[in-house]
Amino acid sequence: MDGGRSARLHNPAQNVGISYNVASSNEPAATAEPEHEAEPTPEQSPEEEAHEDLAPPPVFEPQGYGALAEDEDEHSHFDAEPPFRPRRNPLKMWTWAAAIFATVVAGTIFAVSYWGLPDWVPVDRPTFAAAQPDLQLDFPQEEQERRTLPNGTEFFGASGRVTNIGTQTRRVPTILIVLRDARDAIVYSYEVFPPKRELAPGETMTINEAVTDIPKRAAYAEFGWNPE
Repeated sequence: MDGGRSARLHNPAQNVGISYNVASSNEPAATAEPEHEAEPTPEQSPEEEAHEDLAPPPVFEPQGYGALAEDEDEHSHFDAEPPFRPRRNPLKMWTWAAAIFATVVAGTIFAVSYWGLPDWVPVDRPTFAAAQPDLQLDFPQEEQERRTLPNGTEFFGASGRVTNIGTQTRRVPTILIVLRDARDAIVYSYEVFPPKRELAPGETMTINEAVTDIPKRAAYAEFGWNPE
């Protein structure tokens, strides 16, 4: 054959298509099988695309009895958690209260013994201090002078003696003179400092002290040691 025409020969034993190019070569050439075309994908609406973009809802697995038992083991109903409070120990509280009370009482006793009771405490206090050993006060009534001065001022002159009747030298404390009215109420008082603070055995010192502007209702005087 000429002109590049191809001829197809039919073999009844084989149904295989083979083409021969008469013009170029006598070698057989395999024909390529036709490729399958891709099927077109259906178009999606915007609503369907938005629905596909949303995340799927979470799936909650039911909690079994074993998990609940573990939670109860970890957290006891008797733990000190609200609304529960830790139990208080009454014995410990009473012990602390007794210790605080004893401390306050001891401090009060020390303060009273050192400074004495304050003036506002409504208790009877001794006017004079306790008697001093070996020291004797002597203020005779006839030696005390009470008169009114020409200018109307009330005058009181105290006169007395302090004697050491012991065998040792004694320290002489301050003397307190108290004036009372007819009802034994204190209307005036003042301190007298001795001329010397020590007296030898058998020694005597004289006390002379005068004051003015005393109340007119003062009736008599008392003498003693000043409470220090």
